[in-house]
Amino acid sequence: MQSLTPALADREELPERIPAEGTRRATVAMLTGCVQREFFPGVNAATARVLAAEGCEVLVPRSQGCCGALSGHSGREEEAQRFARATIEAFEEAEVDYIVVNAAGCGSAMKEYDFLLEDDAETPDGLAPERVRAFTSKVRDLSEVLVELGPQATYHPLPTTAAYHDACHLGHAQGVRDQPRALLAGVPELTVKEIPEAAICCGSAGVYNILNPEPARELGDSKARNVMSTGAELLVTANPGCLMQIAASVERLGGRIALAHTAVVLDASQRGLPVSALLDEGS
Repeated sequence: MQSLTPALADREELPERIPAEGTRRATVAMLTGCVQREFFPGVNAATARVLAAEGCEVLVPRSQGCCGALSGHSGREEEAQRFARATIEAFEEAEVDYIVVNAAGCGSAMKEYDFLLEDDAETPDGLAPERVRAFTSKVRDLSEVLVELGPQATYHPLPTTAAYHDACHLGHAQGVRDQPRALLAGVPELTVKEIPEAAICCGSAGVYNILNPEPARELGDSKARNVMSTGAELLVTANPGCLMQIAASVERLGGRIALAHTAVVLDASQRGLPVSALLDEGS
């Protein structure tokens, strides 16, 4: 675990409400997550800015906690159910169009709460099925919401070459593959390359790289070699576990590549930041 985790960054606390820029096109609630909040707080800040720039009023419920994804990955079903109930209760008070998630593993788990809580109504603390369905029907990955709304903000050039990695929990579990690529294609002067054997896992896989470090390391090193074979200067993906796993493998193999979440790339383009702001975040 220690070899995978990056240094803790200064936490960026988001306000409970971030107004939309220009005409409000949607109202969304945002999951800040656990790993994302602690290790990649800049991703949450970038997500909120991008949503606001695209006309979304962003609500950040203070009572939210863990979504339960890692508990579910570990087979701790009752614990995952407790987290799921608490998450639903934290978000259902907000009348929003979407619940936006920027971590693929969290989004995958939250979209499947109706399966996790299938028999919940029969338990003393359980939730009625309609409450669970009302929640899951609003859960969206960030890229899904942005593509559905269409661009409103101005995007400035980012002259570099990026490789996009499909996080398994986004591509395989949620079927969200085209949307992130469409968003990146909308950034002027950003060239996006496909990674060989893209459908193969990087080895992060929830807690797989912690419970099974040796085969996970083999997968990570294979993914890192394929990423570096593209010649890209920047690796873009939408899951904190993948970012940590691939960064560790690239470093182990003696390579170097900058890494960024999709939201961070879009935010840099919207704000007109120099491409060096992304490329300096290297592994």
